[in-house]
Amino acid sequence: MLTAPAGLMIYVATRPVDFRKGADGLALLAKETLGHDPMKGVAVVFRAKRADRVKIVVWDGSGLVLYWKRLEGSAFKWPPVVDGVMRMNAAQLSALLAGMDWTRMHAPRILQPKALA
Repeated sequence: MLTAPAGLMIYVATRPVDFRKGADGLALLAKETLGHDPMKGVAVVFRAKRADRVKIVVWDGSGLVLYWKRLEGSAFKWPPVVDGVMRMNAAQLSALLAGMDWTRMHAPRILQPKALA
């Protein structure tokens, strides 16, 4: 199980990429095409044409890390295919990697306490 550290910015490339690319190729693609450099402390999530594969590129402070996962007998829930990038939080990333519908994950509203009379 991959857990994202607190405060990590996570971006999803919404268009499928060539999954023959390795960590360096994906990092360069993220920087030049999406405008987000994994070497600067962000994680970039890439999808394959088949919805059952995901790759994540992130700098962990000592080197570039490539996380790769294939779901067996299922598919990841992906946003619509469009050009661009979208943000995701750590809870949504965990749900995505577990094969769950991450679009249903959201932070609960925090209500302001009422003043005591």
